[in-house]
Amino acid sequence: METPPEMHFARAEDGVTIGYQVFGQGPVLVWMPSLSNILAQWRIPAMRATYTALARNLTVVLYDGRGMGSSDRRIDLADLGVEAHLRDLRAVLDTAGLRKASLLGYYHAVATAIAFSAREPERVDRLVLFGGAPRMSEAMRPAQTQALLSLVEQDWGLFADAAAAAWLGWDSAPSGRWTAAAFRTATTAPVAKAWFEAARHIDVTGELGRVRAPALVLHRQNEQQIPVEVFRRLAGSLPDARLVELPGTTPTLFMEDSANDVRLVTDFVTGAGTGAQTPPTTDFVTGAGAGAQTHPTTDFVTTAQTGAQAPPTPAAGLPPGSPAARLTPREVEVLGRLAVGDANLEIARRLGIAVHTVERHLGNIYRKIGARGRTDAVAYALHRMPETRHPG
Repeated sequence: METPPEMHFARAEDGVTIGYQVFGQGPVLVWMPSLSNILAQWRIPAMRATYTALARNLTVVLYDGRGMGSSDRRIDLADLGVEAHLRDLRAVLDTAGLRKASLLGYYHAVATAIAFSAREPERVDRLVLFGGAPRMSEAMRPAQTQALLSLVEQDWGLFADAAAAAWLGWDSAPSGRWTAAAFRTATTAPVAKAWFEAARHIDVTGELGRVRAPALVLHRQNEQQIPVEVFRRLAGSLPDARLVELPGTTPTLFMEDSANDVRLVTDFVTGAGTGAQTPPTTDFVTGAGAGAQTHPTTDFVTTAQTGAQAPPTPAAGLPPGSPAARLTPREVEVLGRLAVGDANLEIARRLGIAVHTVERHLGNIYRKIGARGRTDAVAYALHRMPETRHPG
């Protein structure tokens, strides 16, 4: 697609206006939002390619949640729980004339997708769930996520840049600039803070057993992100679900192995995946009710079997041979303060050193880890150095 599809607008029952797009052909897949600006996301080359690829076999619906992107920014910041997100989804489905659809719950939207499927099962064909959890506090618990969230109020621009780098990988190339711009323009810091604060209290675990739609639970995270056990519990608690552990280390769909991700989601939503080839490094788990165990006949392909190289497991402290292993203890402290948003003066005050000493340490840090500046260093700390996330 050369240009983004036309924007349409739905009005939720509480009067909030929701911006959405519909494009493609085939069974309907509603890609539910987290921190989103769908117009800006079309400028990201990888996302544009993904939308185009999905649209070959699916009718894709994208929308911005309340307070985000093209949707109404004038919202009640105290009303951002799951009920508000359900109102947004219903408004889009009803206005677009969609009686039934498959749902892609992405990060923040995982809990909303589960709740809608449990409460209105006649409107949901299939569920694809990635990156979130029915108890959202579990999805927000990783230290990297906490470090990123600490930047929301302190420096919104730095948060957007660091989130894009964490999303795409430390050494991501041109897409990083467009992704950061999409995050930065998605909303304002106060709205984002309210969204994340409300998310901490969202818990739909009690509704898992009422979900009737077949579910595909996807996981691609490194050791600094949400543990796979969270997704294994999710798949095991849904009546009809399987878990696919995808190869890779960036916490995204459609970025690291786009062709395989698109094929996996498309085959599942269209029902063409019955005889599909098992993707590499995949662990399928079937759900058989709460507390279900891994099915004894489950397919399991390890990285050793596929010949893929497993990501290095960090030792205690810094990974051996990494650029950061050359940092001095004081430089690690400075980088840790940088990662939580402290300015040079604040770093100097907290560490009891002069500002010019902080600047000297930062120059050494940038040189040793190959950073181009403050944003690169923050992204590196969040992505590669677990011990810098919560400095004392």
